[in-house]
Amino acid sequence: MERTERFYKICKELATGRSVPMARFLREFEVTRATYHRDIEYLKDRFNAPIEYDRHTHGYRFSPDAERFELPGLWFTASEAHALLTFEQLLTELQPGLLNHIIHPVHQKLERLFDKGDASLNEVARRIRILSLGYRDIEANYFELISHAVLTRKRLTIVFYNRERDETTTREISPQRLVHYRDNWYLDAYDHLRSDLRTFSLDGMRDVRGMATIARNISASRLDSKLGGSYGIFAGQATNLAVLRFTAFRARWIAREQWHPEQQGEWQEDGSYVLKIPYADDRELLMDILKYGPEVEVLAPKNLRARVREMLLEAIKQYQKE
Repeated sequence: MERTERFYKICKELATGRSVPMARFLREFEVTRATYHRDIEYLKDRFNAPIEYDRHTHGYRFSPDAERFELPGLWFTASEAHALLTFEQLLTELQPGLLNHIIHPVHQKLERLFDKGDASLNEVARRIRILSLGYRDIEANYFELISHAVLTRKRLTIVFYNRERDETTTREISPQRLVHYRDNWYLDAYDHLRSDLRTFSLDGMRDVRGMATIARNISASRLDSKLGGSYGIFAGQATNLAVLRFTAFRARWIAREQWHPEQQGEWQEDGSYVLKIPYADDRELLMDILKYGPEVEVLAPKNLRARVREMLLEAIKQYQKE
């Protein structure tokens, strides 16, 4: 029986108002006398449980003069605690500094629930390593405003910088959902300026202001159809199918990866692997193809194959200047 479960059982028995003999607890919990005493002392010291020893019954009870005592409503078994602490570490490392002021109070409360040792927060931080590469800094207060608007269904006014066009515009948007993709945060929203759905990178936000106006609600099916049907973060209904052949060596990894929910893959007789991916905008797909260099070949469509060839030739020119 885990320690947290013993705590609840001890308090449940003592809450009856009777003195419970120690022998009964030892028999039921199958623990030593020393372990049981440590449990009692922990409850008294850490949670101020009004437990007292009854010499007549050689057992323990709650003090009759004490107010009604209950353990904290939020409680975890050891396995649940480890999962929660791991998740807390994930949130801390996901975007360094982003939610520190929010997570820190939770961190302190969690720390008070556990002994120093295997389940401590410090130990989890040592044993769980999360590497975030390529993330772009965003304003913490913007993240708070956006997440609040998403959940309370309120509109936002944003000043957004578009890097590709090198322009800044002011938009009124109805936020729909936050997306964490490749170590960066994005916002799916209805753009009232464009009268259409758009995905905004949070690091492109130059100003964010909350509004009292109720957000326009878009169904999940429409969001997925409009923004989730094609490859990567770029919006649009998939209109093309990329056919990629990976070498037998690289196939050992690629065959286990998911590039798109509707992808299709097939092993070839020579050990290579053909992956088919629906897409609308090829910008992100091109970057992913190029990083595999000679270990991948674009079989179709012809325009995608031509673009990859063109970019590889341009890359070669960079090394012919020497």
